[in-house]
Amino acid sequence: MNIQSELLNINMESEIEGICGFIRNSVSRQLHKRGLVIGLSGGIDSSLTAALCVRAVGPSHILGLLMPEKNSSPETLPLSRDLASHLAIDTVTTDITPVLEALDVYSGYDRIVQSVFPEYTNGWKSKIVSRQSYDKKTLTYHSLVAQSPDGRKLSRRIPFREYLGLVATTNYKQRIRKNIEYHHADARNFAVTGTPNRLEYELGFFVKNGDGASDIKPIAHLYKTQVYAMARHLGLPQTILDRPPTTDTFSLPQSQDEFFFTLAYREMDICLYALNNKIPAKNVADQIGLTEKQVQRVFIDIRTKKRTTAPLHRQPILFQ
Repeated sequence: MNIQSELLNINMESEIEGICGFIRNSVSRQLHKRGLVIGLSGGIDSSLTAALCVRAVGPSHILGLLMPEKNSSPETLPLSRDLASHLAIDTVTTDITPVLEALDVYSGYDRIVQSVFPEYTNGWKSKIVSRQSYDKKTLTYHSLVAQSPDGRKLSRRIPFREYLGLVATTNYKQRIRKNIEYHHADARNFAVTGTPNRLEYELGFFVKNGDGASDIKPIAHLYKTQVYAMARHLGLPQTILDRPPTTDTFSLPQSQDEFFFTLAYREMDICLYALNNKIPAKNVADQIGLTEKQVQRVFIDIRTKKRTTAPLHRQPILFQ
């Protein structure tokens, strides 16, 4: 059994129509809204979600929000604008840098980095990198990578308290963006659209009450491989199809697997699909270039991520 082929063995038009029907029903009959607000990042997930929403309810009922900040990739705004033009939807652009500055996000982040790298100052850039070895039984740990203006790179294991502080600080970005989305949704009687794919949703790669908050999540059942395939089927711009998945959060470029997944999305898709469908590790190994024992450790890592991020999915706990 070729798992990659199995992932792509879907009737695209039938699946697209099913999702569009779900969107229409959710917006009009369950949420009683007039349209949808979508935060656009220039990435594949938000782009596909926007395209499906346009197909479901028409471009005049969609508002795309562009919310860059000073650490955003230079590609983010141009790609988001290209997509909006491609889909013929209205957009509103809000630079969230001043809000983040007022909340002490950038200076607070720098103070934490300086506690690890005292030489870190203006002009330096940084990111968090997850370290996981599937060659032996080890826990995932995180390193802080810093780069000086002359290109010199430093890397040190980051203490857990400082790691939590950096993540809490950068989570402001997703939560501020979500506030803006709900503001525009309230002003138009629109619903807010979430854009996670299945990898992100199941493994908890989102910020609670940030990018995890929405009224509808149309592609949370699609593996990332399927997201790319559907985006190609719908003819989305090639520049977006070619863009690798990125967190677009830190000042240094950072891939999603570098920060959270530890494997590229194609391999992680195969492992998650295998685990969800009780396919043995030995049947997976050759398909992703790992040994059976390494795949078993990927399975353990996936289960751990699901368990530790489960609270992100919980509704508020009530006394009664």
